[in-house]
Amino acid sequence: MYQEKFMDYVISLSRKAIEQPGTQPFGAILVKDGSIVGEGLNHELARHDPTAHGEVEAIRDACRRLATTDLSDCDLYAIGEPCPMCTVAIRLAGVRRVFYGATHKDALNAYQCLADTPYADIGVEALRAEASLPVDRRSIPYSQHRAKACAEVYSEWSDDMRKKLGLAP
Repeated sequence: MYQEKFMDYVISLSRKAIEQPGTQPFGAILVKDGSIVGEGLNHELARHDPTAHGEVEAIRDACRRLATTDLSDCDLYAIGEPCPMCTVAIRLAGVRRVFYGATHKDALNAYQCLADTPYADIGVEALRAEASLPVDRRSIPYSQHRAKACAEVYSEWSDDMRKKLGLAP
């Protein structure tokens, strides 16, 4: 259930980023049972980590605090519509619901005057299209090697996990 106080908190958190060098005002929090269990800001430049978006940082924080990777009983509040990478992270963590404020178009409008800076737009629509392409059609070359040996590692791990979990082969 959406609660305005949490969106207000995300807005306040995001505003704080304006004064922090290398931090961008893309804040997010995770809420469980009415309490904030994770929060994050975009620290991409400050941490030299292109995956350090606010939503991902909030997911990492909540997972550490709760000692789990299952956030299915948590809601995510974000200053803006999550990008494709964050959407995947939200899905992987099993987040129950997402509440956001600004749209991708709002972010694009804010980025227009920053085109030739490290804060330039990440091109959300291009990323979304790229992620849906087969690997042989992506803009960065992908090349598969030693497929059988690599797949064997997966099989060994799966066999080991089945034994540890007491599952039938």
